[in-house]
Amino acid sequence: MSDADVVVVGGGLAGRTAALAAARRDASASVSLVADGNGDFRRESACIDVLGYAPDGDGPLSNPFAALADLPAAHPYRIVGTETVRAGLSLFDDVVGDSYGGASTDRNAVVPTAFGSVRSVARYPTGMQAGLASERRETTLVGFEFLPEFDAPTAAERLERAVSYRVDGITVQFPTDDRERIEMAEALDDNPITPDADPAREALAATVRMYQSGEERIGLPPVLGLREHDAVRAQFEEAFGVPVFEVPAGAPHVPGIRLGRTLEAALDEAGVDVLPDTRVEGVDANDGHVERLHRQDGETVTGSQFVLATGGLERGGIVADRPTVTEPLFGCHVAAPSDRGDWADRAPLGEHPFARFGVSVDEHLRPLGPNEGPEYANLRAAGHVLGGFDPVAEHSGGGVAVATGYAAGRGAVEDW
Repeated sequence: MSDADVVVVGGGLAGRTAALAAARRDASASVSLVADGNGDFRRESACIDVLGYAPDGDGPLSNPFAALADLPAAHPYRIVGTETVRAGLSLFDDVVGDSYGGASTDRNAVVPTAFGSVRSVARYPTGMQAGLASERRETTLVGFEFLPEFDAPTAAERLERAVSYRVDGITVQFPTDDRERIEMAEALDDNPITPDADPAREALAATVRMYQSGEERIGLPPVLGLREHDAVRAQFEEAFGVPVFEVPAGAPHVPGIRLGRTLEAALDEAGVDVLPDTRVEGVDANDGHVERLHRQDGETVTGSQFVLATGGLERGGIVADRPTVTEPLFGCHVAAPSDRGDWADRAPLGEHPFARFGVSVDEHLRPLGPNEGPEYANLRAAGHVLGGFDPVAEHSGGGVAVATGYAAGRGAVEDW
C-alpha cells in the first residue's frame, strides 16, 4: 500500500506538471505519480503550443496571449485564467532551463515541419532554434533513405512556397543499418565505427558535406542523439560550418523522449514518488470523496487529494462506444450528443464536436456531474481529459497540459 497527500494519475505532460507543481508548492507534502507506462513521451513533439489558432479558425496567431480572453467560457484557459497559464509556463521554463527557447517573448515562434508546413509554438527545444521559419536564411533539409516520413526534397519544395528564401532538400544514406528514428539517435550517441571504418557522426558529416552548396543552415530529422544531443549537434555544426537544427516530425518523437527524461529528473529532485507501469483498475470513494485507488497488482494507493490526468480520446482517458462517451477510471460525467451522428461534421475538415469531448470542470478544475455539482470534492482534472477545447485544431495541447497541470497540482496541495 502507498499513501500520499496528493496522488496524480497519469504520467504525461499534464500529470508530470501537476506532480511537480504540488511538490514545489509544499515540500512537506508527499506526492505520488501513478502512471500506466511511463507517459509515452514518444507521442510528445516536445514543442509547447499555447494557441496557434483561435477556435473559429483564425490564425496562425502571432501572440497567443492576446487571444485567450476571447476564448469560450468553457475553454480550459478561460477556467484557469491567463496568469495561471503564464505561471505554468514559468514552471516549465524553470525545469527545462536553457534547453528550450521562447520564454523571453509572448509571441509564437514558427518552426518548419517534416511535411513542409510551418507550426506556431510558444516553447521549442533549442535544437530547433536555428531553423525558425521567420528567419530569412537559405536552408537545406537532409532526409535519410529508409525514413519515408521525412521526404526532404518534397518538404523543401513545400516550405519554399511558404517562405521567401531558398530551401533545398537532399536524401542521403544513414551511416549505420538503423532504420528507426530512436535507433538512429542512439547510434549517433554511441558513434560506432561504420562498415566504411569511420565513426558514424564523421561518416554522416562527410556525406552531407558533399552536397553543401552555400546554404546558411542545415536541417535534419530529429535524431541528433538522445543522451548526447548537444554534443552531436555541435559536432555537425563544426563539420558543416553553419547552424544545424532538427525538423519536428511525427511519432516516435526523439525530442519528446528527451523532454520526458528531463521531467523525470525534475520529479526525482522534487521528491515525487513515481509509480511507473502501474495500471489503476478501480477507485474507492465515500461521501463524495475519493479515498484510494486499486492497482492492477492488487496494491492500493490512498490519498487526501487526487488529480486525474489520463489523457483524452487518443490515450484512453476518455472512451467512446456506440451510445455513450465516458471517463472510465473515476466514472466522471462526459457530455455528448445522444445522436452519434452529431459527433462529427459531414465535412472532413469541418468542426467536429468529438474533438472537444472531455470532462467539464468548475473553477477549481473539479469534474462536474450531470447536475453541475462536483463529482468528488477532492478530485481535479488536467490536460487532454478536459473538454471544451480542440488541441489539434487550435494547436493548444501542450499549453493546456502545462497550464491545467500546474493549476490542478497546486490546488490539490493547497487543499490537502
